[in-house]
Amino acid sequence: MGDTKYYLDFKEMCRTSLLGELVSKPKLLTGGLLHRMFAVETTQGKYAIKLLNPEIMKRPTAFQKYLNSEKVSNFVSNFVPAISAEKINEDFIQRVNDQYYLVFKWLDGETLRQINIDNRHCEEIGRILADIHMTDFSSLGITNEINDKNHIIDWDYYLEKGKDERLEWVEILLENIDNLKKWNSIATEANQVLALNMVISHRDLDPKNVMWKHYKPVLIDWESAGFINPMHDLIETALYWSTSEIGEIDKQKFFSFIRGYKERYGEVHSDWRRVLSNGLNGKLDWLEYSLKRSLWIECTDEEEHKMGTEQVTGTINEIKNYTNQIPKLLNWLNKEL
Repeated sequence: MGDTKYYLDFKEMCRTSLLGELVSKPKLLTGGLLHRMFAVETTQGKYAIKLLNPEIMKRPTAFQKYLNSEKVSNFVSNFVPAISAEKINEDFIQRVNDQYYLVFKWLDGETLRQINIDNRHCEEIGRILADIHMTDFSSLGITNEINDKNHIIDWDYYLEKGKDERLEWVEILLENIDNLKKWNSIATEANQVLALNMVISHRDLDPKNVMWKHYKPVLIDWESAGFINPMHDLIETALYWSTSEIGEIDKQKFFSFIRGYKERYGEVHSDWRRVLSNGLNGKLDWLEYSLKRSLWIECTDEEEHKMGTEQVTGTINEIKNYTNQIPKLLNWLNKEL
């Protein structure tokens, strides 16, 4: 069981970050799967404060990773509509009582449900993604991190641990373990090739990470920002914006996104089978992280444990759905592009 916990001392956070005095009780915002976000109102204004997961922050590379992501969002906000953490006392990341957090000015707007996304939204985000890909980040001095996608996950280890704990996902993991091994191998091979061409990007530009006011977007939550193959990022993000809540891909929205991207970037070319295979990597990594949470290997509290357990089954089903759709997507891409 993890021994790292959240300690929510908002009064001290506000004092240390020069945000004024609290005027109401901080409100937990929904939607985050990794960290915890709160709406905080003080005598100086309203803020969104993100408490970074303390278990994740124990990782040796975590602090620098999040620092780099805020440098990226701060820099790219000069070219695209983006919001980054406030720089307080010369730092983007604040620390109180061994808790790390980010402070954001409150942003009015709303995120879109899949049912409310139309072709204009897709085209606009496609254009913005191209602008990010064409941004020169070299002045930031950020080097490509060690590629953590080139590893084979020990699925048997997690299966045996799950059996020992008699967890509810054991049966579905057992049913799919051979396919998980196969997909892991295919995805790793694809990543080794695509990693030869990388750009810096948001890397998690799905609808929950874009705030809208009318048709004007602002990109938020840059914590995943880093190096990625541009064509992998294009197709993955196009799928974020064109897939319905029941997992069906809207072809018109999918190509509206790509059309918007091409308006800025120009023509696009790649080995689309390899790009689609590489799309398995993030899903497999999330499945492993969910297994770790469910098994209390990397988990802060019961809420995370429950979330991890639920995510295991959901993620396996998502991976199966994605692999079933690869032939259709490959046909679309080869015909249209």
